[in-house]
Amino acid sequence: MLKKMLLRKIAVATSLVLIMLMLYFIPTNKEEIDLNKNQQLEYIYPNDLEVIYLLDNNNYLSRAKASVNNQDEITKATDLIEILTENGKKTSTIPNGFKTVLPKNTKVLDLTLKDKILTINFSKEFNNVTIDYEEKLIESLIYTLTSIEGVDKIKILIEDKPLTELPNSKIKLPEYLDKHYGINKQYELTSLEDIDSYTIYYVLNYNDEVYYTPVTKYINNQNQDKVKIIINELATSLVYESNLMSYLDTNVKLLDYELTDNVIKLNFNDLILSDITNNLILEEVMYTIGLSLCEDLDIEEVIFLVNNREISTFSYKSLDLK
Repeated sequence: MLKKMLLRKIAVATSLVLIMLMLYFIPTNKEEIDLNKNQQLEYIYPNDLEVIYLLDNNNYLSRAKASVNNQDEITKATDLIEILTENGKKTSTIPNGFKTVLPKNTKVLDLTLKDKILTINFSKEFNNVTIDYEEKLIESLIYTLTSIEGVDKIKILIEDKPLTELPNSKIKLPEYLDKHYGINKQYELTSLEDIDSYTIYYVLNYNDEVYYTPVTKYINNQNQDKVKIIINELATSLVYESNLMSYLDTNVKLLDYELTDNVIKLNFNDLILSDITNNLILEEVMYTIGLSLCEDLDIEEVIFLVNNREISTFSYKSLDLK
C-alpha cells in the first residue's frame, strides 16, 4: 500500500515537472506570437525612401523623400501616387511644410510598366484639379514617378482615354511625358524660335530643414555651353528670388571641365572651398550643382576638382537627401 502511494506521488510530481517545462518553452501569449509574425512580414517587405515632388509653402514643387514599399516598381509607384493624393490614405506621411496636388478621391484604375514607360489610368476625379494647379500636377507626377529606377516616361489615361490636354486650359500634352516637360517653369524668351531649356536646383529652408527646388528656365538657344550657363547662374547671386538660394560664391570660376560617358569632372578655382584647410565644399553647393547637371546632361556622377586636384564626388544614384 505504501509502495503504491509512493509511486503515485512520484508520477504526479513528474507530470507537474513536465507540464512546467512545456509552459516554459512553449509561448502561450498570442500577442507575442503576433508581434513576431508582424516583424517577419516587415522583414520580407521592407520600405525604401523614394523621391517625391510636393508643393512647398512658396508654391514651388520641391524634392522630398517618402517611405514606400520597395517590392517592385509598380508597388513603389502605387504608394507614391497615394501620398500625392489629397486626403489620401498616406497623407500623414507627407513631410511638414509640403502639400499634395492630386485631387481627393482620385483613384488609380490600372497601372502598368512596359519598356520603361509607366502607364497610369486614373479615375475621372483627376479632372477636378483647378486651373492654377493643373500644370503643377502633371509636373509632380512626371518628376516623382520617373525618379523610380526603371521608369523613364509616363503616360496618363483618364477612365481608359489618353490625357491629350490639360483639363482646364486645354494646353496640349505629348503622349509620353518625361522630365523634358520641365518643372516650376520660367520663360526668358525674346522670340519663339530656337527655344532651349535647362533646369537648376536651388536651396530652400523650412524650419531649419534644407530641401532642393528645381526651376526650368526657357531661353533662346544662342549656342551657349549649358554647363557654363548652369554654373554661372548659380554663382550670379546668393539669393535668386522668392527664397530660392544658391550658396555658390560669385567669385567661383569654372576653369574647365571634362565630360565622358556618365561622368563629368569640374575643375574650379579654390574659392569653391568653404574650408581651404580641410579641402571641404559645402554640401548645398555640391547638391545644387550635382542635381542640376545630372538632370540636364543625363549623367550619374559629378567629380569636383580644385586646381586639378580631386576634392569630392557627387553621385546621383547614391544621393541621400536630408
